Amino acid sequence: MSEYSPFVQIASLLPTANMNQYIRDGDNPDITEERLKATFDVDRFTEFYHGGAKRLKSRREVEKYIEDHKELQDTHPTPFMSREELIDNSVRKLAGMAKYHKMIDMTNIEKTTYFLQLVHVRDSMAFSLHYLMFLPVLQSQASPEQLSEWMPKSLSGTIIGTYAQTEMGHGTNLSKLETTATYDPKSQEFVLHTPTISGAKWWPGSLGKFSNHAIIVANLWTNGKCEGPHPFFVEIRDPVTHKALPNLKLGDIGPKLSLNGSDNGYLMFDNFRIPRNNMLMRHSKVLPDGTYVKPPHSKLAYGGMVFVRSMMVRDIANHLANAVTIATRYSSVRRQGEPVPGAGEVKILDYQTQQYRIFPYMAKAIAFRIAGEELQNIFKKVSKQLRQGEASLLPDIHALSSGLKALVTFEVQGGIEQCRLACGGHGYSHASGIPELSAFSCGSCTYEGDNLVLLLQVAKYLMKVCAQPVEGEICGYLHKKSSNTISELSSHRTYSDHQIIQDWEHVTRRVVLQAFQKLQAESATKQKHEAWNSCSVELCKAARWHVRLYIVRILLAKISTAPEDVRPVLRALAKLYIFDLQVSNKGHFVEDRYMSSQQIDQLKSGISEALATIRPDAVSIVDGFAIHEFELKSVLGRRDGNVYPALMEWTKHSKLNQKDVPDAFEKYLAPIMEKIRAKI
Repeated sequence: MSEYSPFVQIASLLPTANMNQYIRDGDNPDITEERLKATFDVDRFTEFYHGGAKRLKSRREVEKYIEDHKELQDTHPTPFMSREELIDNSVRKLAGMAKYHKMIDMTNIEKTTYFLQLVHVRDSMAFSLHYLMFLPVLQSQASPEQLSEWMPKSLSGTIIGTYAQTEMGHGTNLSKLETTATYDPKSQEFVLHTPTISGAKWWPGSLGKFSNHAIIVANLWTNGKCEGPHPFFVEIRDPVTHKALPNLKLGDIGPKLSLNGSDNGYLMFDNFRIPRNNMLMRHSKVLPDGTYVKPPHSKLAYGGMVFVRSMMVRDIANHLANAVTIATRYSSVRRQGEPVPGAGEVKILDYQTQQYRIFPYMAKAIAFRIAGEELQNIFKKVSKQLRQGEASLLPDIHALSSGLKALVTFEVQGGIEQCRLACGGHGYSHASGIPELSAFSCGSCTYEGDNLVLLLQVAKYLMKVCAQPVEGEICGYLHKKSSNTISELSSHRTYSDHQIIQDWEHVTRRVVLQAFQKLQAESATKQKHEAWNSCSVELCKAARWHVRLYIVRILLAKISTAPEDVRPVLRALAKLYIFDLQVSNKGHFVEDRYMSSQQIDQLKSGISEALATIRPDAVSIVDGFAIHEFELKSVLGRRDGNVYPALMEWTKHSKLNQKDVPDAFEKYLAPIMEKIRAKI
């Protein structure tokens, strides 16, 4: 499109008409044209997306702060750095964060998390375990006396901590962790020991070289009895020399698919002694004589896991939003194909196939973020109840957080790949930013719980609910009688929220109850574990449907509270998300003739209409995500749309381009070629 486009001329004449505040002089006119099409106020969309004006203001304060402090920024693009340079870059920024510690406020975990994310972005986020795992676990598991001793040092930077639970041979199955903490009543010490190589702590971020303390999860033994996994506060390096303490063996585990700016490490104990008081004793404790005092509720340990997973769901949804932003912006400036000869090439975003590749994931990014936000809200309520000694809701939220983590991380990984494909060949380049997003996000499918194992945990919870009804919105549908035997859908345009939820409850209830009935039938002739294993595929399906229903319900409820001008495009996105799931899984909706093929056709028409509705607002929607350039780290997804000059500029960072003739040519190829020429 010409820079003298009438759209751009109109923009200069009518600046007050612009509903998208991202328009700037010098931008690619193709992307400006897109922004001028906005049907809603982008700032209001952003406020809704980020949970209100106050939270948005907080984010922008963080962004401005990092913009003003160069030492908190990368010196050059991280894909051009060696592993040693990545680690140096990470530690340099970590030191900078300590210098500007006023931005670290553990009473405002959201602002702190965003500060960490924007400084470390993705490749070195494991350094943030000190703030995202070590400090929260300390806060929730340590006694008041322990907190008064350790928390000030942990906040000041004297203590750099990590959280070490996973072992080389065990991750999800916590009860089988091999690291032991055996209490010695004579010395009033715990003896930490790693009995085998497979019992080595393995994977924790910053464990290898930089942390001087760790919260170690080990199986507690006292008075000859194992009391299960418990957390212990352990100093692992000398506070002055930083050398590993005696009877410890630790180091870096080597390069990974991602997070190579972090020293993910291993740790082995050889009868390493710590004081009795170094067991975190807020909920359970060991008395001087070795007597074990149980926690008031056996599920209190779920609290930490729920907190981490609630953060994960929202953050991993943000990774999808990053990928969608890159793919959408690039698709608005990339021209390919000439449907009308002589009319010029068209934007690839105009092709319905490109829209269908990107827009459903745009919808998922919003749906998953909303679900993550609601999960955090529920967790806050449960945390308040926990402080009052009430833990009855913990199993419910543990199941929900497990299911959301499993479903969202898997869907996000697939969505990022679709966004890479949507960018064509350039999506394969690190310049796009998508390879880094993909590599980082795929790890989320296994850390903090393998997805299939988590789905089976959800299924276990659902099977209990099937056997013994519970009240409440999350699972109440399982024992609710359906008022209809067929769907009331007549037209996708009049398909109400009530009807949508009714239809989803019907299908989800049937899928879950079918799994329950199969498990009962298998249990009649098999041992418990054999019956469970033979039903595990159906059980995972049931768990997925349960989580999807929750997302659908929360998404529709949240959109109803959106600003009036933002609501239409959000409804189009919600319908795209819901209808696409229904059509993709139409077998479940027609299985008992609850829906007809004609009704499925209505949903297909609804998908096409939603794509057309979203198309003019696509760039403004991703602008509304308000993802800072520091986080996006993308040449293809840059705000100004000036992709091609930026791609050429990107090549200047390649060390290969520092010399015209590379050393490897002179060293290996030149001698061979010289010999060949001599023979000619």
